[in-house]
Amino acid sequence: MVNSYAIEHEHIKIHGRTSSERNPLTLFWTGSGIELNATGSELLLEVESDYGQYEQWISIWINGAEVSRLMLEKGRRWITLFRGMNAGKVKHVRVMKEVQAMSGDERSLLQLHALQGDGKLLPVPAKRYRLEFIGDSITSGEGAIGAREEEDWLPMFFSASHNYTKLTADLVDADYRVLSQSGWGVLTSWDNNPNHALPLYYEQVCGLLSGARNEALGANRPNDFASWQPDAVIINLGTNDNSAFYQPPWRDEHTGVQYKQRLLDNSSYHPEDIAAFEAAAVAFLHKLRSCNKYAQLLWAYGMLGIPMLPAIHRAVEAYKVESGDEKVSVFQLPIMTEATVGARSHPGQLAHVKAAEKLAGYLATLLFER
Repeated sequence: MVNSYAIEHEHIKIHGRTSSERNPLTLFWTGSGIELNATGSELLLEVESDYGQYEQWISIWINGAEVSRLMLEKGRRWITLFRGMNAGKVKHVRVMKEVQAMSGDERSLLQLHALQGDGKLLPVPAKRYRLEFIGDSITSGEGAIGAREEEDWLPMFFSASHNYTKLTADLVDADYRVLSQSGWGVLTSWDNNPNHALPLYYEQVCGLLSGARNEALGANRPNDFASWQPDAVIINLGTNDNSAFYQPPWRDEHTGVQYKQRLLDNSSYHPEDIAAFEAAAVAFLHKLRSCNKYAQLLWAYGMLGIPMLPAIHRAVEAYKVESGDEKVSVFQLPIMTEATVGARSHPGQLAHVKAAEKLAGYLATLLFER
């Protein structure tokens, strides 16, 4: 007998920040998806995908192993998650969105409609903790998959499955969410665009997406923080803010105003501009605390070098003085080496493994003390 299940079924765990609508379920952010336990010999998932330029990729995990990674064609169709397996055994299934929210493609869409199989769904046990990761291309898993010599900016070279976010969460037994965008920062993007800063959109479901369809799907609505409170928020930002100091000015086409993070003649940061970065970091920590009352706030940084680390330390200390909040700290992640580099000169899988091991060890001490 074939059974059909809506994605809002009580035994289907939903991962990732999304709107309140569950029929269908829209997956906005990298690492979002569903998790379930199922009996039966076969299970299918109805997916819907669209894009203008950047296609959607998903991975399928069965019993903790990645068994498939595929690019989704445009349209709505059924895909097979497993077939021909022992009907009496329980299969743990996870489907993950592999690519980041594509802010440069307003047609970007990934939705899950329903499940169909010859077995039953069983409850998924709760994890011990909840983690939220906020970051840039590193946190989006850019370059975590693909040959080292690859330089094309393509969804194919993004991986939610093989970056430090999932690896860290697995090590500490946590559910997790990711908010990340390649090239973005705390104050500005890599090319000095002040509109491409994650703190501007943190309180929305996925406000960095544009277009009427994303608006209708709830991307710009206020996020329901009460429904999912993390035990720790990990911020991995600053790499692109540093890059902005070495790039030409960015010019706003509407106002004509130019924005530029400046260097002095001796190649050090201009005091006014590094102070602006620190002020933006302090303001973001205040915002994070207002939304996440009891979480540890951890600024984890360094996989592509540590030039902003002194400024991050100063910002964290300034925030602690202003707020009296002691549940905030800084952690230096292992710097990528020639042996751990991946595609697009970004951290490869080995770099993410090393980062996750170090980060999980530090998080374990923080979460134990909570």
